[in-house]
Amino acid sequence: MIETICIFAGSSFGERAIYRQTAHQLSISIVEKGYRIVYGGGSVGLMGVLGDAAVEHGGHITGVITEQLNAVEVGHKSLTELVVVESMHQRKLEMAKRSEAVICLPGGIGTWEEFFESLTWNQLGIQSKPIILLNIENYYAPLQTFVKHAVQEGFLPQSTSDELIFADSIDEAMDVIDNFTPQDKSKWFERLKT
Repeated sequence: MIETICIFAGSSFGERAIYRQTAHQLSISIVEKGYRIVYGGGSVGLMGVLGDAAVEHGGHITGVITEQLNAVEVGHKSLTELVVVESMHQRKLEMAKRSEAVICLPGGIGTWEEFFESLTWNQLGIQSKPIILLNIENYYAPLQTFVKHAVQEGFLPQSTSDELIFADSIDEAMDVIDNFTPQDKSKWFERLKT
């Protein structure tokens, strides 16, 4: 059962107002549906928008931030909880432990690395979570094309591709969360042989 959603998001705002608007509305939608949020703990960029909206609407939101980032005062000060860890590796592990689903807003290399690691953990059978990319204004469309190419070229199993979900709206993303059933990953090694 999904109780907490991990949100990966950029520490920048991006060039379009729709990105900020979507981060704000996503946070409100999650809170209104009664889910908790865990995210990177930042107060800047789309992360800051997400955190502010959750706090303003009475949501339970946990930030996980590194000592380095917290020392330069980018940690959000008004969250339900702010967890400070030593490294980026610990940060991602802590967010993974505290969540049953992942939604990714637009972001840069840090956001990409986070959701790709989550997808890898799904493939390895470490977890079974929906990994949803919020494809606002087709931000992730080039990646969707590349993922299909990787499958066609034999480097990515179709089953893994199917677990990277591209959602064109918040409603579509939340529908996936509301109806998700974890997969039995015990047969992972057998699946790789086919």
